[in-house]
Amino acid sequence: MTERPEDATGPGTTGQARPRGRFALLVSAALLLGVLAGLAGVYGIGGVGRNVVATGPAVPPAAGGADMGNQAGGVDDQCRAASEAGKRLAAFATGELAAFAPTLKPTRIPDLAFLAPDGTPVKLSQVGGDGLKLVNIWATWCVPCRKEMPALDQLQATLGRKGSGDVPGFEVVALNIDTRDPAKPKVFFDEIGIKNLALYADPKAQAFQDLRAVGRGFGLPTTMLIDATGCEIGHIAGPAEWASPDAIALIRAALGS
Repeated sequence: MTERPEDATGPGTTGQARPRGRFALLVSAALLLGVLAGLAGVYGIGGVGRNVVATGPAVPPAAGGADMGNQAGGVDDQCRAASEAGKRLAAFATGELAAFAPTLKPTRIPDLAFLAPDGTPVKLSQVGGDGLKLVNIWATWCVPCRKEMPALDQLQATLGRKGSGDVPGFEVVALNIDTRDPAKPKVFFDEIGIKNLALYADPKAQAFQDLRAVGRGFGLPTTMLIDATGCEIGHIAGPAEWASPDAIALIRAALGS
């Protein structure tokens, strides 16, 4: 017969032995759940679902911050327009892009700060020009991230462009969050022959934390389609085949071409 901690008896055992044993078991279970939850946040295991509806921050940001449009009663018309655009793209969320989730609740993505390829500080609003951005958060230790990088490179080669007049631009913004070896992402790009993606880096992984304010950044890879004003149109939590005809069709529809 298996003996459970709360059933243990012996010399000197008092009537309080069972409650103490049960309490110790509950504490151990709680600690185990905490560890598993931490792993889920880092590796995307059991974290945010692939079709989660975007939500605003749980706590209103500081006055004047980049997320003012997400505060209760303060969602701006720009993000409402992005949300409507996301709904129109729902019909294109099929096949390889079936996990694409239109952002039904208007959401402004934080103006993330990171480093440009030359090492100078830059913000998300300063890259990609006047058009759509497919922002991909990745790391070299993330196996799904590594696998989808060539497809993102091909997507940039196929649809990447500068905006002009009434023609919106498009850029894949691949943001690396490796924190230990800043040379490793560059070596990885060289090894697999990435030619079209700019290597943006956030060696402090602060962007990953900032995105949690709007329901992102709970696993890798995380990819968001946002418009020129920083409003999210849709997102995918997890990898996707970005060079597939399904992905090309969705991005073309978002560009209106």
